Amino acid sequence: MVAIGAWLHSGVTEMNEPQLTVSDRCDQCGAQAFVRVTLESGELYFCAHHGRAASAALNESAVSILDESHRLHATPAGAGVH
Repeated sequence: MVAIGAWLHSGVTEMNEPQLTVSDRCDQCGAQAFVRVTLESGELYFCAHHGRAASAALNESAVSILDESHRLHATPAGAGVH
């Protein structure tokens, strides 16, 4: 399995440019997705909460996992500039 992201996995590499957009939605609740799991049968999208909740099962069956949940704590460009 290839793991890309922050908290779901050990040995994870960070991506510089976000791949998930505001239109990507959690398959569980419809919130903005920050985790994309690629399985042999297709892709699943999760918000940070549901990604964490399913992380044990996802680690077992995923081909790759993209975790961009670190973006939840990032400061937007230009924030604090007046």
